[in-house]
Amino acid sequence: MWQITTNLSIRLNLPRQSSRAIRNDLQKPCLFVRKTKEDKMDRPFHFSVLRYINWLSFLILFLSVIQTQAQYDSVYVDGRWRTFLVHLPPEYDSAQDTLFSLILAMHGGFGSAYNMENQSQLSAKADTAANPFIVVYPEGVKSPSGIRTWNAGDCCGYARDNDIDDVHFISVLIDTLLYRYAVDYRRVYATGMSNGGMMSYRLAAELTLKLAAIAPVASSMTLDGPWTPSRPMPIIHFHSYQDENVPYYGGVGSGFSDHYNPPVDSVLNVWAGLNGCTVNNDTVYHETGEYLFKVWTQCDNDADIHLYVTYDGGHSWPGGEKGSIFGDPPSEKINADDLMWSFFLQHPAEGNTSVLPNTISDVGTFRLWPNYPNPFNPETVIRYTLSGGDNSPVEVRLAVYDVLGRFIKTLVKERQFAGTYSVSFNAGNLPSGVYYLRLEAGKRQQVRKMVLMR
Repeated sequence: MWQITTNLSIRLNLPRQSSRAIRNDLQKPCLFVRKTKEDKMDRPFHFSVLRYINWLSFLILFLSVIQTQAQYDSVYVDGRWRTFLVHLPPEYDSAQDTLFSLILAMHGGFGSAYNMENQSQLSAKADTAANPFIVVYPEGVKSPSGIRTWNAGDCCGYARDNDIDDVHFISVLIDTLLYRYAVDYRRVYATGMSNGGMMSYRLAAELTLKLAAIAPVASSMTLDGPWTPSRPMPIIHFHSYQDENVPYYGGVGSGFSDHYNPPVDSVLNVWAGLNGCTVNNDTVYHETGEYLFKVWTQCDNDADIHLYVTYDGGHSWPGGEKGSIFGDPPSEKINADDLMWSFFLQHPAEGNTSVLPNTISDVGTFRLWPNYPNPFNPETVIRYTLSGGDNSPVEVRLAVYDVLGRFIKTLVKERQFAGTYSVSFNAGNLPSGVYYLRLEAGKRQQVRKMVLMR
């Protein structure tokens, strides 16, 4: 009955006669009691108008709930508007001190944000998990024929052929989400289905500093080497032996793209080497007859690699929904959402601690003010405010990063009391471009953009 469309508009799918019935009902006299020749007894006035008013009230309430839980939004990147869907768990409240993990879930070729949300069921998982999280569904650029794809290297379609910089889009999107929402920057994860999973591999190789771990589904890595991630990347990969679009053993799939898919084992062995895993001695196999579970362990920074391969399913999301009416059925033997979320919880970006340290007092509120001037050349002044009720100092760190998330310089790293502080930043020999300021105070953080213009 309800169909949610873009920008939170809602269509009310009623029978054909409904609009005429509403019009007729609104034209009837509003009498409290109506008597007819056929019915001598008093009966309540025809309440159609009130009924539709009640429906309208429900619709307004429904919209207010939807708006707090899901927003279809856009950001301007590289000369075009890039779209994404944000899902907030019921516990989310930007006024509270809690920071939430963020999962970026990228659709496959021919897909969309809403399609990915339905197929993966990650929004439902976010709402019911013991540790709720935020899910954002980015969308690939749409071709003239209306097909969305990602430029994951050698795949796929319009995005690849037109060299769309999807890495830059995701980088800007992460910064935007860190600024708008209470996101723990140490817990930003990427997953994706098919072409979206390939994109998560590319992000792991080229946007390493902004991601804590990835979870590709029904995909391979189509990015030509050499791969040079700036740190080890934990990976949990899901596949099916029945997948004909992206064959587990490699080759050209039966889907719309004619690119070559490297064997999944080969891809993960390369990543095991990059992560410093002791592959030969510590690989664990667990064969149940329903699925294969394989683990690469003793990796640098605990960046282990997990692989699940099912015997049922196909080119689909394990434990989710079919991607389309003609899509392969999902595996019923494992649930990718449960497994990946458990994996993500064990892998924040720094170390292997699932709970942030709480050895010092947190500030009550704080703000990172816009730098002035902005744009600047070569010097600008940065101001920030700390305030707290217990007059205890808090560990503060203010640092500069480039547009790809690479560390540039630490401006402040010390314990400070409540108050307003200012610090100057001289860009020196840095090239023109966009840079980001990140202020951390206890468990809180805020990001602002500044522009160096030579």
